[in-house]
Amino acid sequence: MASSDKKTPKLPVPGRRNILITSALPYVNNVPHLGNIIGCVLSADVFARYCRLRGYNTIYMCGTDEYGTATETKAMEEKCSPKEICDKYHAIHREVYKWFDISFDEFGRTSTPQQTEVCQAIFQKLMDNNWLSENIMQQSTAQLYCDTCQRFLADRLVEGTCPTLNCNYESARGDQCENCGKLLNPTELRDPKCKTCHNTPHVRDTNHLFLELPLLREKLEEYINVTSVAGSWSQNAIHTTNAWLKEGLKPRCITRDLKWGVPVPHDKYKDKVFYVWFDAPIGYISITACYTPEWEKWWKNPENVELFQFMGKDNVPFHTVMFPSTLLGTGERWTMMKTISVTEYLNYEAGKFSKSKGIGVFGNDAKDTNIPTEVWRYYLLTNRPEASDTLFTWADLQSKLNSELLNNLGNFVNRVLSFIAKPEGAGYDSIIPDAPHAQSHPLTKDLGEKVGKLIEQYLDAMEKVKLKQGLKIAMSISSEGNFYLQESQFWRLYKEDPSLCATVLRTSVGLVYLLACLLEPFMPSFSIEVLRQLNLSPEHNLSFSDEKGETEKASRPWEFLPSGHRIGKPEPLFKELKDEDVESLREKFAGSQAERLVRAEADANKVAEQLKNTKITGNSKKQHNKPSGSTKTKSAETEISVSRLDIRVGLINKVQKHPDADSLYVEEIDVGEESHRTVVSGLVKYIPLEEMQNRKVCVLCNLKPATMRGIKSQAMVLAASNDDHTKVELVDPPPSAKVGERVTFLGYSGEPDSVLNAKSKVWEKLQVDLQSNSELVACYKDVPFTTSAGVCKVSSITNGAIR
Repeated sequence: MASSDKKTPKLPVPGRRNILITSALPYVNNVPHLGNIIGCVLSADVFARYCRLRGYNTIYMCGTDEYGTATETKAMEEKCSPKEICDKYHAIHREVYKWFDISFDEFGRTSTPQQTEVCQAIFQKLMDNNWLSENIMQQSTAQLYCDTCQRFLADRLVEGTCPTLNCNYESARGDQCENCGKLLNPTELRDPKCKTCHNTPHVRDTNHLFLELPLLREKLEEYINVTSVAGSWSQNAIHTTNAWLKEGLKPRCITRDLKWGVPVPHDKYKDKVFYVWFDAPIGYISITACYTPEWEKWWKNPENVELFQFMGKDNVPFHTVMFPSTLLGTGERWTMMKTISVTEYLNYEAGKFSKSKGIGVFGNDAKDTNIPTEVWRYYLLTNRPEASDTLFTWADLQSKLNSELLNNLGNFVNRVLSFIAKPEGAGYDSIIPDAPHAQSHPLTKDLGEKVGKLIEQYLDAMEKVKLKQGLKIAMSISSEGNFYLQESQFWRLYKEDPSLCATVLRTSVGLVYLLACLLEPFMPSFSIEVLRQLNLSPEHNLSFSDEKGETEKASRPWEFLPSGHRIGKPEPLFKELKDEDVESLREKFAGSQAERLVRAEADANKVAEQLKNTKITGNSKKQHNKPSGSTKTKSAETEISVSRLDIRVGLINKVQKHPDADSLYVEEIDVGEESHRTVVSGLVKYIPLEEMQNRKVCVLCNLKPATMRGIKSQAMVLAASNDDHTKVELVDPPPSAKVGERVTFLGYSGEPDSVLNAKSKVWEKLQVDLQSNSELVACYKDVPFTTSAGVCKVSSITNGAIR
């Protein structure tokens, strides 16, 4: 569920571990996309669920960020009031997060009386402590004014070219460049334009209030130096924060010429509101004040409460510099952030997710795919961009669902429960058997020791908020379970050694329960279904705490469920995602949301036109078949498209050095045909012989065969090289890619040429657009080399030519 039913609010408990969790408040001007969801709310939800599982006293606060320019701009676009926009999109956000099983204790909003009260109180403390500047002569600031719209333009109402060296992004906003991430002032943009009327605004002075960050620097640095170590801040957070400090802190304006926001309680500035970066983080506090009137027990209790905050990398300076400075400046004892967990960007297929441009899969789209919530959560979390940007692809989602969830996890659970459920004589008639001598069975004891060590690693990773690593470790327990079943050959033991078979099955069903516990933070709906199949109440509170001895019991999984317990009806937990489904989804979500609408309209018009023509022309269709076909053939011959290349996943079965050339390898490669192809490659000085053995590669199969030093080469292995050709790396398909399958390119369809025409230089013309990108993905014009198991990559060469 997206928000807990209204219960008695939790308050910190003396002597217990009290955890306060927040995730960056999503803007309320659009539907969240998958990048927003994994970067903020989903990551925080996993940690909150983990903390509850461990028995910590935990609350998770979030809500929509509703004030500021983004809302005013959207209201203008939709021709309604800012409040109407907030009401509309708050409801959309709430529904999206409900579908994703996000377990907020409170999902609120910033347009509340509590927000005004807390925000103005903090402001007043800063004024009283002289941390704000209102010296008009020194602190008057130039702001852009639009004569056409007759108003000062807030930061987000200005777009222009980013002034940052080597960036030059042409659609940078007045507050921040989406491309390089640098925070900006509107007057720094080159060629600025009013976003509403697209005319050029001009500079006009306007007076504002500033937070004196330079004067707060000493207090801030002391906090950062201590907490970043104690709280194990993620490296990207530390790097961004240090860059800000190194550049030198500057006074930051905290007011704006807007109507929609928290009013500034100051006679000279009563026509202004607080700037969103000052206002929004205070929303964490005000949303907690909506949750409980005793909010200060959470927010002004640094000795007993630990604050964990989750966000994307573009939000870091607001949470490590500005918000802490604001709280420190009040002189009060606030609960300051202990740990910050920051994600990089999740990119979509060939480009970036973008709310403003409508590119990618959005929260409400996920529901429409008919792919279950637990699969979406699993895929996003295995792909969580913790240390660097990661890539969402439909093929990768398919691969992880089919191989990891269906064939590993689902297979293990189903094998165990199905065997127990079989009638007596073939199974245990749904009754869990006893296992009195489990520890004396070497294979079972060995499994318990392995699981115990994996649990230690799982807990260590989760305590350090390394969520992706925690999930990987939990899934490896499922792999160990499958190995245990296979090694024990329980189906034979059932007849040959019933006592030992009972031990194996009780141990295995204990592992099923353990996996339901460990994976609950990641896939709660999966865990609920496993509990149902185990005939344990869905309301049964999964727990994995030290106090109850559950952690220690993990090395004895046969003790988790009692013998004699009757399980429920086993059913498959996951459904295969087929190639045709993936292709359909890829096509459905290609381009931007606007382009999808245009495409849908065009398809509808095309169908209508075809129906109309069918009625009018009758059988005239036959008369046009021949000319139409000949035109198409001619067009296909002249068009130079990457679809004409026959690139396949190959497996090197044998490799040796060329007998007459020191720089050449001769490989025998399986590309899915009856016989293997012989390929000669000039890779000896770049890749050791042992690294070439039994390796999957990308093979261009329709080049004209060429004889090289007496040996005919029947294809070409693709590799990337750096600028001076001193480093060469093979293009690697995903490990689970099928040998012989064709590498495809989104948006480019068609059958390859049987043999590329050497005179037309098709390969030479296409090769110039083949390269590895900054994320090491092999691409044609920024479109990834794609297989059924995901995209193809290189090891370390960025922006390298592929040939």
